[in-house]
Amino acid sequence: MRKVAVVIPNLNGMAYLEACLGSLEVQKYPVIMVDNGSTDGSVEFVKKYYPEVELICLDKNYGFCKAVNEGIKSCDAEFVILLNNDTKAAVGFVENLLNAIQQDEKIFSCQAKMMQMDKPDLIDSAGDFYCALGWQRARGKDCLGTSCSKADEIFSSCGGAAIYRRDVFEKIGYFDEAHFAYLEDVDIGYRARIAGYQNRFVPDATVYHKGSGATGSRYNRFKVEHSAKNNVYMIYKNMPYWQIVINLPFLVIGWLIKFLFFSVKGMGPVYIKGLWKGVLLARAGEKVSFLPENLDNCWSIQLQLWKNLFLLLRKNQ
Repeated sequence: MRKVAVVIPNLNGMAYLEACLGSLEVQKYPVIMVDNGSTDGSVEFVKKYYPEVELICLDKNYGFCKAVNEGIKSCDAEFVILLNNDTKAAVGFVENLLNAIQQDEKIFSCQAKMMQMDKPDLIDSAGDFYCALGWQRARGKDCLGTSCSKADEIFSSCGGAAIYRRDVFEKIGYFDEAHFAYLEDVDIGYRARIAGYQNRFVPDATVYHKGSGATGSRYNRFKVEHSAKNNVYMIYKNMPYWQIVINLPFLVIGWLIKFLFFSVKGMGPVYIKGLWKGVLLARAGEKVSFLPENLDNCWSIQLQLWKNLFLLLRKNQ
């Protein structure tokens, strides 16, 4: 079994692939690109200029989750790095992530420091932040890179630049393909925490991220609808019923504020549509079984949700 492999999901990412693949030592580390039915010549480009890269070509766009699942299942590595196609890895990116995750068998994932491609002094993501309002955001977004220089535990790792312990997927399940895209990385990190694993931030591993390379903007109808849908589904799926009851007042407040925010941007109805789709998906989907031995882990998560809410309120004062 190989030690580590890199999996890159791709959809019409021709404009980014040269920088992304060129920054990786494709001859030293196995790289797998899973193509979601691209029509821009991406596959032909990789075949011609990066023949060392293993290609998995899907017949259409199945979304991020299915693409990375196909890549994870196809490799025989102990650890797998997921990397967005619109990124450029700094020197030592793979080695630093690998060294970090091997420090403790209870570490499920480690995220790299993601810097903004167009503003390389500013952070794009230093881990997933999630609070009792049901709000997810990129930790450290738009702050100077020096502000996040400490290795620390995070709620979950952004799947755009993170390493995962591959055998844990067999225990907690793979990325939920019902998500299609958005919050799937929070969901998998949440499930790992329920099972007693950790997610950590590794500032020594750096990658530069273009951001919204596939969707085109920070806020758009597709992203707003899918994020709302997946958030409702993720809450229902991962929280035991008693935890949903505890958080429901906070969640309702969070959804109302989000509705008002997106209404100003002309996407209020889109957000409501996404919430309703989340309800329907929750009714049809599976729920993580609550095991008594995981009670302490669930309470630890709950305390983190309250702590993050406090930090959010204090920051906005």
